[in-house]
Amino acid sequence: MKKLLLPIVFAFIAGACKKEAPRVSTTQEVAEIPAVLECYQGILKQDTVTLNVVRKAGQISGTLRFDLSEKDNSDGMISGTVKGDTIFADYTFNAEGTQSVREVAFLKQGNVYLEGYGDVEQREGGMRFKDPANLKFDSNMILTKINCR
Repeated sequence: MKKLLLPIVFAFIAGACKKEAPRVSTTQEVAEIPAVLECYQGILKQDTVTLNVVRKAGQISGTLRFDLSEKDNSDGMISGTVKGDTIFADYTFNAEGTQSVREVAFLKQGNVYLEGYGDVEQREGGMRFKDPANLKFDSNMILTKINCR
């Protein structure tokens, strides 16, 4: 009888000590990050630059337009990422009837953006910055936050 009772007692104690694993819901709710629309414009003499962007979870997309008095105008779409306080995006635009792609960068300082400039090279289907770490953000064209239309 003792030989039969010992395994039963052991099984009972082992079962009482067993911890139940936490339950994981198969339909976990993911917190939705809202998209934010922001619009900026810079005017310097007769030149105007307009940037309209939608930010969502580190991604950015929108439109960018350069209306320049003595140079070619361009109008197109941007798509890229936000790293810290800087936008890095591909600008796909039309100018003089030709579609082109170039990399753009904008540094946010308060409620304004400054466009980044630096050496570029042709690669990956467009003009790209050779070294994004060496960009200069000292443009006279300051893009100030405006009401979106």
